[in-house]
Amino acid sequence: MVETNKTNKRLVLAGLMLGLIFAELDETVVSTAMPTIIRELHGLSLYGWVAGVYMLAATMFMPILGKLADLYGRKRVYLSCMALFIAGSIVSGLAGSMTMLLAGRGIQGIGAGGLMPLALVIIGDTYPLEQRAKIQSLFGPLMILPQLLGPTVGGYMVGHVNWHWVFLINIPVGLLAAAVLSIGMRESRGTEKKSIDWHGASTLVAALLSLLMTPVLIDNEGLSWSSPGIIGLLALSTLFTGLFVFIESRAKEPIIPLRLFRHRSVVVLSIIVLILMLGIMGGIATFPFFAQNVMGLTPTASGYLMLAFMAGAIPSSIVNGFLITKVPYRNLFIVCFLLPIVGFYLLTQIGVATSVLYVVVTFFILGLGIGVLFGSDNLIVQESVDKADSGSALGTVQLFQSLGATIGLSIFGSLLARHINQGVSQMADQLPDGTAKNIATGGIPEGLPHDLLIKVQTVFSEAFQNIFTISFAFVIAAFIACWFLKKEVLQKREEDPVADGAATTGTSSSAGAASAAE
Repeated sequence: MVETNKTNKRLVLAGLMLGLIFAELDETVVSTAMPTIIRELHGLSLYGWVAGVYMLAATMFMPILGKLADLYGRKRVYLSCMALFIAGSIVSGLAGSMTMLLAGRGIQGIGAGGLMPLALVIIGDTYPLEQRAKIQSLFGPLMILPQLLGPTVGGYMVGHVNWHWVFLINIPVGLLAAAVLSIGMRESRGTEKKSIDWHGASTLVAALLSLLMTPVLIDNEGLSWSSPGIIGLLALSTLFTGLFVFIESRAKEPIIPLRLFRHRSVVVLSIIVLILMLGIMGGIATFPFFAQNVMGLTPTASGYLMLAFMAGAIPSSIVNGFLITKVPYRNLFIVCFLLPIVGFYLLTQIGVATSVLYVVVTFFILGLGIGVLFGSDNLIVQESVDKADSGSALGTVQLFQSLGATIGLSIFGSLLARHINQGVSQMADQLPDGTAKNIATGGIPEGLPHDLLIKVQTVFSEAFQNIFTISFAFVIAAFIACWFLKKEVLQKREEDPVADGAATTGTSSSAGAASAAE
């Protein structure tokens, strides 16, 4: 019996890991293949929307899928998300037009919005706290595999097969992941009738759509944050958010239960991940642009600089996974969040003479600090709320994280482009015709005289110094927020025996339980 339980736990973990890796791998493979796809479908004007639609769908449906998992069971909703991801892959793989491709990416995004939060919830239902701390600490580092393999797989598919298989390859891998999880996981099915808060769900989608359309429109349609249309969307999002809170306060089964925000850990961690993602993602994501144009690295080499970040995050995540059940987690967060302050201060000092070693050390320091978030935040949230609310709670915290990253990328990208354009405009008469206005997005043109090249690179350096100074302020704010976490050692909650029947793994010990399992 014990061996059977262990075998099933391993199957559950293997199915979840396989599903997450293949979903993350899809993003990196697709980004590598996008130039070829856009060329064949004649969709240059819609290039940015391929990623934008995916991001919109994933973010909007995160909390909704988390709530559905609380109501109808983790396994059923997780497998439904996997089915949606596979269906979106089929639509994208068979696309003969950009419209069909965008539809497929939207369906994929909805499925992806549930895979990571629900994987963490399922692990929470399957493993005891100490094992779960160690397992979840490996989730973030495990995502390095897609980053390493994605460009190679995408390049091979495009060069030796065709781009359609970039999406179609997801079908067998997704089916395998679903089959492994389905075999390994047994879940009891309740008989009571569940009610869905459709008004809350639709209002939440409207609020998030209005908000998240702003960075997509700014990035792809050339609008600015002060454009009337953008201001109107932000106002509309505020209106729908207020209406959503009103509806949730009266709903029988709210999509995001307002009682979650009575838990200090949920509130503080939501604030921390929002501030951190808002402040750091823009600078980190655009750093390869600096590496290529100022440091002279190739696109591949500049992309692999991020391995230094992962080299710090992996050991930090593992160590914190072991310590979080032995040391007050507030202390862990305070100590770890000192390191991003050091790292971003170092990034404010970058310039034309910055070496690769300097960047590697800096990114390693950042990884050591931010590694505490690789699993620890989700673990704290799971142990802070009732088991019946764990899906909604994780979906909500990850929603704040996704919102911060999405909006931060757009704001920092706009700031970076403005700083570069302002600096370059002063030497426009010295640059080749037509290059000055595109230099912020197209990079520094080749063949410039050495003195002029240094001047342009100095403009780039100062622009990045400015955005890293803003990031420096954000990480200080995140560090201050860490002091509001509870000073307690993470311990297993006393479970409600009624609520504890949500999900079980392994073979059932009675015929009645076996007949109730899926």
